[in-house]
Amino acid sequence: MRRAQLVSPFGVGAMSVLVDGTSVITAGLDHWFPRNNADLALEDFRVNDWRLEARLKVQEFRLPPDYRKGSPDDHRNEKLSVPALRFPCYSFCMYCKRLKKVPLSFQDAVRCDEPTCVGKRRFGPKMSQVPFVAICGKGHIDDFPFREWVHRSKDPSCTGVLRLFSTGGGGLEGQVVRCGYDAKNQRNERKGCGASRSLQGITTGGMKDESGEDSTFLTQQLAGRSDPYLCTGARPWLHEEDGPCDQPVQGALRASGNVYFPYVESSIFLPQKVGAVSGALRDLMKRADVEPTMTFLFTMRGKDATVAEIRQATRGAGELFDQFPDDELLAAFQDRFGIGSTGEDGDDDESGDLDIWRHPEFKLLRETPQDDELRASDPGVHAAIAGHVDRVRSVTVLRETRVLRGFARGRDNELKIAEGKALLRRRPLPPDKDWLPAYVVKGEGIYFELDSDRLAAWEARGEVQARADLIANQYGQVITDRGGSPRDISPRMVMLHTFAHLLINELVFTCGYSSASLRERLYVSRDGGRDMAGLLIYTAAGDSEGTMGGLVRMSRPDRLQPVFAAALSDAHWCSTDPVCMDAGERGQGPDSCNLAACHGCALLPETSCEEFNRFLDRGLVVGTFADPTLGYFSTST
Repeated sequence: MRRAQLVSPFGVGAMSVLVDGTSVITAGLDHWFPRNNADLALEDFRVNDWRLEARLKVQEFRLPPDYRKGSPDDHRNEKLSVPALRFPCYSFCMYCKRLKKVPLSFQDAVRCDEPTCVGKRRFGPKMSQVPFVAICGKGHIDDFPFREWVHRSKDPSCTGVLRLFSTGGGGLEGQVVRCGYDAKNQRNERKGCGASRSLQGITTGGMKDESGEDSTFLTQQLAGRSDPYLCTGARPWLHEEDGPCDQPVQGALRASGNVYFPYVESSIFLPQKVGAVSGALRDLMKRADVEPTMTFLFTMRGKDATVAEIRQATRGAGELFDQFPDDELLAAFQDRFGIGSTGEDGDDDESGDLDIWRHPEFKLLRETPQDDELRASDPGVHAAIAGHVDRVRSVTVLRETRVLRGFARGRDNELKIAEGKALLRRRPLPPDKDWLPAYVVKGEGIYFELDSDRLAAWEARGEVQARADLIANQYGQVITDRGGSPRDISPRMVMLHTFAHLLINELVFTCGYSSASLRERLYVSRDGGRDMAGLLIYTAAGDSEGTMGGLVRMSRPDRLQPVFAAALSDAHWCSTDPVCMDAGERGQGPDSCNLAACHGCALLPETSCEEFNRFLDRGLVVGTFADPTLGYFSTST
């Protein structure tokens, strides 16, 4: 497993399968870096981004530990690993169908001890983990309550042998739990009470209880509607088998998509002062003999720290800092700790305004910054697209930090920063010691910005707003049912998002990138003080595909115009049209929040899309069959 995958999609609380077939759940952050390890050198893992640290209220970020064999002369960070626990704990025998539960910390192979399976052998056959778990909306997960389910009781007294039989049905109705049966599915009174019940309906959610509150089939039907079965509050990734929780619980397949929704916060690094700090000085600031003293100085003096005090803090590095002038050293200190920031980044825990967070990036990217961490140039705009696109930037260097700040289960709901961080560890850390797992991607990209006058005139058309309202109204209904906050799903947002997907698909085809190697980053707002209509397409993979310059070369006017033309031409017809265009007007895709957009034309891998492939419509880009002039690019070449 790559280190980046321990941030997403296999971060804290996520399940994965080891090479021997064992399903495990990634443990919490409490034991990622053992405090009693004398050879631990945290400077190898620290990552800093002053904007993101302020937003998430942490002192630093850390790369997931990588396993190192070490050497006789160097034992630093030797044999570090990310702990994981066996989950689900229930296993079943493929021969006799017996269910057996073992502890979370069990490390050996689970073997069946049924006499008919053991026979004359020393050990019984290996058992397989069950595919079923139970989840709740607060992020908890537990073993499926087989014993409670089959006995229709929250506290059954029967301790008989349970077996999970498959009766040949096409769905969960064919999976039957039985108590007091033998391996041949025959009743055996000595082995239990004889209760039997299929698993039909256990994954059903979206129900209402008698008081109108959200509920599930498992909660209402395990023991009856009059005695609802609620979540146990289990957090197995933290080795907690129970806890306080009053939420309904839903059955799920352990590999299904609704079991884990990681919340990853990302940021393009912005220097406090462009070009003021070299990359070499930033690297020196991370040295093991400098970082702790710098942090202590900031804790004690904050923004009042002087250059003399900063130089005193760097004395452990000898003369390495002498080559840098005072103003650059002070700028590096301010960059490291975010001193002098304007507070425009929307770091309030209750703030969900992405446009506030993205606006500083937008302001800097649209210019031509020249910094070791963010560098862009102006290649010009081809005359054929100049009427629609106001500016293009070749972003030759950028650094993106992606941080896991929590996760959800069941539904991709809104998650407050404090609630998400509480799921990642047993005991919260004070702000001056708090950290979150992260990884850094250095790459390149192309930035586009639409013509503001043409965009305003296009958005003012009634038919344009009416089509965008189809998506906005559907999303409003969905988010209201889930108790979330509404968003501004504007025509420019849907159009620019769809156009980003079309461009990425064309760049993948033209340049030979893999389908998941490019990502989008949208800068969209209709707020008067933060009006934005920009798009950044950049390399998402931290490998050779991200640094070879291929994407930057495509920003040249003579190369970009054919890509634009091909993307718009392909958007006029989908391989599933007229079904995609016509049927899509009633809604399709995730939450029915797409119009004319499907896998044949506009969808991307979910790792490349910011919105989980929602809010897409080719009609707002190139027009519809009924109104070819509806799209923003309808008259483009």
